[in-house]
Amino acid sequence: MEIEMITKSLYIILAAALALSSTMSWAYNQELAASYQKLFQPVAGAKAGKALHLIKPEVFVEDLKKGKSYVAIDVRTPAEFYIYSMTLPGSLYIPINELFKAETLARLPKDKTIVIVCKSGTRATAAGTALRHIGFNDVYILKGGLKALSAYLDPKVANTPPKPVKESTR
Repeated sequence: MEIEMITKSLYIILAAALALSSTMSWAYNQELAASYQKLFQPVAGAKAGKALHLIKPEVFVEDLKKGKSYVAIDVRTPAEFYIYSMTLPGSLYIPINELFKAETLARLPKDKTIVIVCKSGTRATAAGTALRHIGFNDVYILKGGLKALSAYLDPKVANTPPKPVKESTR
């Protein structure tokens, strides 16, 4: 009878310990999660890319040809930038690990459309999403990065006049 009581007590203690530890391991910042839920709410279905503010290389190039002003921000590493960099007037080079410093954020224009670029679009997606999350709403991500832009932009495309104006297919 006494062994039965001890065994039962151990099971109760074990169950309580497991319940407590599982609660602790699932703790997260609910307020931050809710803010991300709001940010990602429109990201669904066929329009997910547009909701994420992805801009296709062909749209980016056509917009530039038509005179649209963008501030391109290259978030690659210094070594990558040294070898191959953006020459777009007004473009900025800010490595992703420095982008969210207060003095760097103060340099970002609030009156122009920003396009974040990197090699493949992965770092740009993270940086662009985070910038939008903190209040920079006119921020887009070059879909596929400089790699996709290089694949699209050949001498023929670069020297072809802009297409007639129609609704953007961002």
